[in-house]
Amino acid sequence: MLTIHKKVVKDVNGNPKEVIIPREEYKKIEESLGLDISQEAIGDLKQAKIDRDESNKDAYIDLESI
Repeated sequence: MLTIHKKVVKDVNGNPKEVIIPREEYKKIEESLGLDISQEAIGDLKQAKIDRDESNKDAYIDLESI
């Protein structure tokens, strides 16, 4: 489980407006949600799903050749 060390910023009326967390924790959250993936990688993943769904074996590299 991820522990988040947060600081809540409040307005003059005491209402919460913003939350500040350490960058390291932010990066972990970002990675967990997949928000750090490039658009190119997202495109590759979408194409891989299409290839799997269509059983396009030509799109894959033989494991022994890697």
